[in-house]
Amino acid sequence: MEIRSELYIDGMWEKTLLGQTIDIVNPATEEVVGRIPVGGVEDVDLAVMAARRAFTGWAGTPVPQRIAMLQKIHQGLIAQSEELAATITAEMGMPIKLSRLIQIGLPVAVMGSYSSILEEYSFTERIGNSLVIQEPVGVVACITPWNYPLHQIVAKVAPALAAGCTVVVKPSELASLTTFMLADIIHESGLPPGVFNLVSGYGNTVGESLVSHPEVDMVSFTGSIGAGRRVGELAAATFKRVTLELGGKSAAVILDDADLATAIKGTVSACFLNSGQTCSAHTRMLVPESLYDTAAALAVEAAEVFTLGDPLSKDTWLGPLVSAVQRERVLNYISQGIAEGAELLLGGLEPPSGLERGFFVRPTIFGRVTPEMVIAREEIFGPVLAIMTYKDDDDAVRIANSTLYGLAGAVWSKDDSRVERVAKRLRAGQVDINGAPFNLLVPFGGFKYSGHGRELGKYGLEEFLEPKSIQYMQ
Repeated sequence: MEIRSELYIDGMWEKTLLGQTIDIVNPATEEVVGRIPVGGVEDVDLAVMAARRAFTGWAGTPVPQRIAMLQKIHQGLIAQSEELAATITAEMGMPIKLSRLIQIGLPVAVMGSYSSILEEYSFTERIGNSLVIQEPVGVVACITPWNYPLHQIVAKVAPALAAGCTVVVKPSELASLTTFMLADIIHESGLPPGVFNLVSGYGNTVGESLVSHPEVDMVSFTGSIGAGRRVGELAAATFKRVTLELGGKSAAVILDDADLATAIKGTVSACFLNSGQTCSAHTRMLVPESLYDTAAALAVEAAEVFTLGDPLSKDTWLGPLVSAVQRERVLNYISQGIAEGAELLLGGLEPPSGLERGFFVRPTIFGRVTPEMVIAREEIFGPVLAIMTYKDDDDAVRIANSTLYGLAGAVWSKDDSRVERVAKRLRAGQVDINGAPFNLLVPFGGFKYSGHGRELGKYGLEEFLEPKSIQYMQ
């Protein structure tokens, strides 16, 4: 069992002032696998003031030295990658083979990318008689969820440090162990005290204290719409910069000339990844009315490979949901889908056989879903796919855009000009064409209720920079 009793503040491990802990529960076994400390308002203040004291020195650190520090952290992540993967599987349930590839592979790559980005990025620009300088925004509060616990931290911390900001990190209390391991790696790297600080605990205390603190200049938050709204309200009092990534209800539009079997297999995979606990999951599959019967059969067939089971088994492709609360939330949505008259093609409310322990939900597919149904409108965050039909391209775009969210989407077609034309009409921050792979150097973020601001690549770096103009006499 991994037991942590101290917070990382000002370059040191410090006992919490409250002296309380939170159990980390393995969602596959329901056993306690770790404990983390509960921080309080006083701990937050200590961490923020440490970050404030460290800011001037770190902001003034030459770029080559910042690059060297990022490279040390990157190497530390690589060295600990197997232990990190096993820890994430234990605390949130993703099958180990996928944890290695995604939960660890992605943050390792993101951390490494910022060394290269810094080497090429110009912080100054001459425009006429002016010099425009990009300066770090200041002290940043990084507040993250549980579904990709290490990646969400690194996607904020790496560009913030690269920009010259100092940070205070508040991870989700459901999956925090890898954040403490990252703090160990950062400590060993020799990052100056106060540049990185970690305060674990609950959102209504640690999170709100960070967002409200007058010495915090920026909040980078990933989570639910409700929590994001609260962050915006609290941050407005001190005019903080806020970036928000608040989830999605992404549509995969399969056009009538697409390779249907490939498109459906890709969409099912994009929906069920991480047991559906992915903000950019393609949870709505849009198919032509004339192809519905074939598409429904192919979707059920594609879902059969997503075997539930022990996340440590090589044969498991779908793990549990993160908690009992999340399982009940997902089952409630499945119940609503049935009550609303959607066609249950696969899965449902019954618990999976042979898995009496753990927070498992069977992969579920609904057909004949209409736009007004709850399961078509709200983010479920579980392995639930909604198949919807459309009449023509205009109708498909209308349905795809008929949601509060605008994080991601996909379009499938053999016609290059047609698929690009439809992709451009989707109101979403990123759209995949024909199953194109994820690119960590392009902006990630959404439209509408999916939030504002961007992560990854140079776009993520620039979220943590403030432009300053200096005018000279000509």
